[in-house]
Amino acid sequence: MSFELPKLPYAYDALEPHIDARTMEIHHSKHHAGYTSKLNDAIAGTDAEGKSIEEILKNINNYSGAVRNNGGGYYNHCLFWEVMSPNGGGEPGGDLGDAIRRDFGSFNEFKTQFSNAAATQFGSGWAWLCKHDNGKLEVCGSPNQDNPLMPGVGCGGHPILGIDVWEHAYYLNYQNRRPDYIQAFWNVINWDKVNENFRG
Repeated sequence: MSFELPKLPYAYDALEPHIDARTMEIHHSKHHAGYTSKLNDAIAGTDAEGKSIEEILKNINNYSGAVRNNGGGYYNHCLFWEVMSPNGGGEPGGDLGDAIRRDFGSFNEFKTQFSNAAATQFGSGWAWLCKHDNGKLEVCGSPNQDNPLMPGVGCGGHPILGIDVWEHAYYLNYQNRRPDYIQAFWNVINWDKVNENFRG
């Protein structure tokens, strides 16, 4: 069974002015579609066929570089689209809000750590908020399309929030101003979805 490009839960222009429609369209219909297609090609005829993307990534050292790059790209973007919303922003409540205050001291301190991880990720990559098996939250970054599900990458644990800091995610609108893009991202975070990821 092959992986499919997910449909976005909102229109390409729904996140404006924070993330522009042209970037969203290219990012989803070209970049994510490309990762999806190349992942399917890379796993064809291997024992990865029929496995979940999470299972593949947790055992990524058993597979080729093409599976790593495209599998990571597929999973990372699936999460990325879901943790954004036109009605996003603000601060999380519920169990997630409590856990953020417990593990970071305050929402503002978490925001600072997450933004710094995104801003200081050298070259292409991601910043993550991860939940460990014991419930503890941690912020980390990863290069390229790697993510914390992969052994020895980032902080381990399960990613519940991620921001794409590849240039294709922001360059049309923000050029080299990555910090401005990161600041804009806070206005579109779908905390209901991140809370759901945390509880899951």
